[in-house]
Amino acid sequence: MTPYLLYSDGNGNIFEDDTLYAIGRSGWDAYEVPEDSWIPLPDGGNLYELPGRKGIGIDVATGEMRLCEKGWAVAAFIPPAHTNLFLAAYETDADAPTLPLFCYTAAGWYNNQFYVTAVRIERDIRQECAGYDDELIAGGAQQLLKAYPHNRLVQHLMDNCCNTYNCPAARNFALGRWECPVPSSPACNANCVGCVSFQPEEETITSPQDRLTFKPSAEEIVEFTVPHLETAPYPIISFGQGCEGEPLLMWETIRDAIIEIRKHTAKGSININTNGSRPDAVEALCKAGLNSIRVSTNSARPEIYTPYYRPNNYTFGDIVESLKVARRYDAWTSINYFVFPGMTDSEAEYEALRQLIKDTDLCMIQWRNFNIDPDWYLGKINVADAGECMGIKQMMELIHEEFPKLKFGYFNPPIERIKGDYNQAFAHQPQLGGFLA
Repeated sequence: MTPYLLYSDGNGNIFEDDTLYAIGRSGWDAYEVPEDSWIPLPDGGNLYELPGRKGIGIDVATGEMRLCEKGWAVAAFIPPAHTNLFLAAYETDADAPTLPLFCYTAAGWYNNQFYVTAVRIERDIRQECAGYDDELIAGGAQQLLKAYPHNRLVQHLMDNCCNTYNCPAARNFALGRWECPVPSSPACNANCVGCVSFQPEEETITSPQDRLTFKPSAEEIVEFTVPHLETAPYPIISFGQGCEGEPLLMWETIRDAIIEIRKHTAKGSININTNGSRPDAVEALCKAGLNSIRVSTNSARPEIYTPYYRPNNYTFGDIVESLKVARRYDAWTSINYFVFPGMTDSEAEYEALRQLIKDTDLCMIQWRNFNIDPDWYLGKINVADAGECMGIKQMMELIHEEFPKLKFGYFNPPIERIKGDYNQAFAHQPQLGGFLA
């Protein structure tokens, strides 16, 4: 089974080119995709054209690679819980615009169905498209705004995140379930190339959302998080969201909030999504009752990490230390691992990841899709050749084989999963194969 290449006419119409088979991209190069790497486009996925770019495929008649001259290349956005295995393969015109901050997964058409190169890496259904009812979400948002009329964070989460950006986590909060986002910091100590909440004026792309503009108080945080932990199924509250800077810069407020929260309830998990830049702050939060920490990184190598994150007053060594500190307090540790085919699966990256897992006693890898223009990213971090690569799926298999206790996923786990009660936490969900625990 090999899908046909897709192309766009530039007017929102997508067609298949039955003279070309779809292929994928890894790093700078185009490759034929193994048949077992294609899956039907999951519910919630989308297709979009790539202006100024022509798709590359394999000629059905000759077996040679060539460009599709019929229109613009097409790529797929794959929904949460799925990890990209290959990028869309295309050739970029000299005057092509920089692509916005989405993932660009290889896509094709076969047997009256769209296909993409991906694997389902997480069985949790918390961000399934079919699980959202717009009327219920709107009603829940109104109830929260009415219940907390003076809480700036609730207003931010409902007015901006839920109603404007359709943030899945904020929508779940409106529905009173699972993971509740708790943005806390308007400032950041990194200058990430692909930041979703702040881009310098000189850049040719814009941030897809606005950053938090105020510093919430511990009282504002406690007011709505305690009821959520008390009443939501499999409850989590998570500091550190896409609509804010770095939460560790607000660690004193977060610490005070955690202490007060735990005076009122012992339920649920308290998590922080962070760049891990302040090991001392991580220790203070763990002492206060932090249950889990997720550290974001595009690489296990400082020479790839640093030109992307462009950190202020911290180093890659600090994020490693933060993971170690959290484990010393028996907190659950994950890395939010930005997957870029042709970089993530390089031999050098594989060896560095193995060492990071060993050094930090890591609990989980969240294999996240990297939302960035591939050419722009590789240019920004100055990579002309990533070296020998093994394929994302093979890398996952090798890591899983060597570290069988290490969990794979896409979301922060609730306390039920952290404690190992996987059957209870997912009794209502379908069993999925592959790497899922």
